[in-house]
Parts: sequence; C-alpha cells; structure tokens
Amino acid sequence: MRDMQRVERVVVLALEGVYPFELGIPSRIFSAAGGRYEVLTCTVDGRPVRSNADFTIAVDHGPEALATADTVVIAPVSADRVTAELSDEVSSALALIPSGARIVSICTGAFVLAAAGLLDGHRATTHWQLADRFREMFPHIALDPDVLFVDDGRILTSAGAASGVDVCLHVVRTDHGSELANFVARCCVVPPFRDGGQAQYIEQPVPELGATSTAATREWALARLDEPLTLTDLSAHARMSLRTFARRFHDEVGLSPGRWLIQQRVARARHLLESSDLPVDQIAGHVGFATGASLRQHLHAAIGVSPQAYRRTFQTTAR
Repeated sequence: MRDMQRVERVVVLALEGVYPFELGIPSRIFSAAGGRYEVLTCTVDGRPVRSNADFTIAVDHGPEALATADTVVIAPVSADRVTAELSDEVSSALALIPSGARIVSICTGAFVLAAAGLLDGHRATTHWQLADRFREMFPHIALDPDVLFVDDGRILTSAGAASGVDVCLHVVRTDHGSELANFVARCCVVPPFRDGGQAQYIEQPVPELGATSTAATREWALARLDEPLTLTDLSAHARMSLRTFARRFHDEVGLSPGRWLIQQRVARARHLLESSDLPVDQIAGHVGFATGASLRQHLHAAIGVSPQAYRRTFQTTAR
C-alpha cells in the first residue's frame, strides 16, 4: 500500500489519434480520490494532438512531465495508428519515465508499451478485437485477450473503454484500500469492483426482448452470500431450468454461476479483511466459505496472498 500522506503524480500521455473518452478516465478517477493523486496530461512535444474524434486536444505539459511521474498512463489511439515500431519522438518521451514508475495502458496503449519493449517478460491484455493483430506484431509477449485488465506488478494493461475505469479503480484500491476505491466509484457513478479476470467479451450482455434476466437472482444471491447457495437454488429462484439458467447467466455475466459466486465471496472477504478485525474463520462464514482454509485457498488463487498478509497490507490506517 502506498504512503497515505503522499500525493502521487499520475502523468497521462496523449498521442496522435487519442481516444478522448479514455484520455479523460485517469483524471476523473484519480482526481476523486480526496487529493491523494495529482494528474497531469502531456504530449510528446507539448503541442496539441488530434483526437480520433472531430476535435484537437491541447495540453499544458510536454514530455518532461513523464520524468516526474510516479504512475504513467498511456491513453489509447485509434487502431489505424498502431505500429510495431515507435517514432523517435515517442521513444524519446517514453525513455524519460523513471525506472521505478508504475505504467498503465488502456486498450491500444498496450501496443505502444510492446513496441517500446516495456512488455517483454510481462503478461498483458488489450482489446479483444485487436488480439490477433497484437500477436502478429509481438508474438513473444504473453497476451490474454479474455480479461478486463492484467496487473503484472509494475506494468498494468487493460482492455477497451470502460476497462480503463476498472484498472484505475484497481490502482486506487491497491494503493489505498477498498474503502477509498468504493468512495471514488460512488463519486463517478461506476461499478466499484469488476475483477480483472472477468471476461472482456460477453456474447449477450443484454437479454433478448422478452427474455428473463438473471439480474434479480444475482441481487438475491448477493444478499445471501453466507448461505450454501447451489446452482439448483439459483435456477429455482430465477424460475428456469438448470440448463437455461446456466446458459443465460453466462450470456449476461461472462462467467459461470459458480465462478461468479466465488468472485463475489472473495470480494466480500477482502472488504471485511480491510474494514474489520473479525477472525479469518468468522469472515469465511460471513461470505459463504465453509472453512477458513477454503477462504485462504480462494483468496490465494485470486490475488496470490494469504488473508493475514492481505489484512496487514490493506487494512486502512484509520483502523
């Protein structure tokens, strides 16, 4: 967890052909974090850049801002501008990034990092529609096009559009815990938590006209995570057959009901580990895991640490 008192500088790099929506995400998310971040936007030469929309964007900073960054965000550009090699200007700008700075890319920003050699030895993701193109250009990089974002330590890559919100919220949660991340999400009126491993592409995110959604059953289940819910329980609540419910659930959520339940239980457990002093076995019971050992297993599978280690790292200083 980062120093709660220190203001972290986030520098966002806007390149020619930048997507305006994604360019604004870091400022919107980090600026809502109660003064814990300072956000600057720069270009490789300090001059305005043409967006992929019908307007040009002027910024107040040149590449020198990158040398002062604690975190750098590479905003995406239109797909017709991605290349396997960078211009001298872009390469020189990226070379200014401090060796210890965290680097985040959104969507096609991963192509920029890959071309700069910054993804060598790292797992990464990008927009699922560009996965084949990425693999053709950078076959040596381990690409996972099925997830919302990948946190590989110093380097974080995310998929398209709204996944930029997810990865920025993940950074806030990593730095300062879920309480602040949830507050930021409420301020920005966005979902507070979508796990990075959630599927990018959901075949049918909106039910067909006349189809019954599983949304009400998901709400019902979230209020009963401490109970031993089964697929039979869920399908019975939705008044569907097991097969129909499982298929429709996956179409809407991108996950199986069982995997979704585990994700929700782990998320609830993380919140309780941060915000309470409850013993691990008691937290396990509150979120629907049969034993503390089961919670330890699922938490370690999700984020690679034990409950005790997670609590030591993320429990808020206020407590």
